[in-house]
Amino acid sequence: MRSHSGLFITFEGLDGSGSNHYAEALSRLLSRQGYRVTFTHEPTNGMIGGLVKARVAGEWEIAPETLQLLFTADRSENLRTKILPALDAGRIVISDRYILSALAYNVVLVNDPKWLAALNSRFIWPDLTFLIEVSPKLCARRVKERRMEIELYSEQDKLERVWQEYQRLASTQDHIYKINGERDDVAIIDEIAEIARSYLNTKSMGERSRSYTEARY
Repeated sequence: MRSHSGLFITFEGLDGSGSNHYAEALSRLLSRQGYRVTFTHEPTNGMIGGLVKARVAGEWEIAPETLQLLFTADRSENLRTKILPALDAGRIVISDRYILSALAYNVVLVNDPKWLAALNSRFIWPDLTFLIEVSPKLCARRVKERRMEIELYSEQDKLERVWQEYQRLASTQDHIYKINGERDDVAIIDEIAEIARSYLNTKSMGERSRSYTEARY
């Protein structure tokens, strides 16, 4: 198990839920309040992340297992080069997506949770996770607005299955806060900020991270 002096916050949710928007909003807010913040996201902008993005965009074809291996490799390098050094320096690290997304989307990819959990078993556990709750129907519409070529009903069906898995995973963890993402944007950001500040004020910054081998999947 690895401990650190920083705080690791992740944002999760379906494609189209706005997780990136809210992760960036919290990063800006905490930075303005004087906290040292490092922002990151999955997939990353690195070489491996670029391969993942190209596959997700349909620019090349690979097996679902290969895609999951690339996601895991990208996560490993991001932890080694960015996340862990920042946490060891006492910084707040905020990530748009992390292992929970990989586990949830696994149901429409490889659908082998034990294999995927084993791949991620040496990675650290977030201290705090915000799961942005937006209906699969609304998310599918938002995704279609960005990528006109998708078939709306098949996309919604996929997101329904992924969302059920998100809900199942969230029910097994006590560090996940569900945020209603179908409200006024300011109200959503205010709620996230209040939870984050409360956590920062009441929790010790050290000795909290667990490895994913402790997760109950």
